[in-house]
Amino acid sequence: MLTADGDNRAFATLYGLMAPKLFGLCLRITRKRELAEDALQEAFVHIWREAWRFDPERGRASAWVTVVVRNRAVDVLRKRGRGVLGREVGDDALAVIADPKAVTDGGVELMALARCLGRLDDRGQELVLLAYYEGWTREELAERIGAPVNSVKTWLRRGLAMLRLCLEEVGRG
Repeated sequence: MLTADGDNRAFATLYGLMAPKLFGLCLRITRKRELAEDALQEAFVHIWREAWRFDPERGRASAWVTVVVRNRAVDVLRKRGRGVLGREVGDDALAVIADPKAVTDGGVELMALARCLGRLDDRGQELVLLAYYEGWTREELAERIGAPVNSVKTWLRRGLAMLRLCLEEVGRG
């Protein structure tokens, strides 16, 4: 049976395998234990209710679960009235993303992402990491770097296009 079929044991196994690592992700985003706990709980409730929507043709279950958890952590921050402006991207952000223990597939996809992020210039890396890993809005990014929001949108679009091309190359290789 599968979590998507409503199997409690399958869900308990999924939770047992992924929750400890994903709690670390929530903690990095929220910076507070109680917010990280709330985010993780909300995410797994969502996963339980919506697992039937997961489409294995679109990617790995571990990646889907990770995205759900990350989005919930950002949502929890925003619901609590805490913005993310002023938080710094850690010096080891790429290392954290490429941590082979970060997902159950051995981190292969994340290591490819880290390699492709390394091809972006410093500004591109910072903007992409802050926007998609830390949850910053375009407006927050524009304020941080002192640039118009439309410029930030353009830089993010270009950065994502470069990442997509790189990841496609890695996928074919």
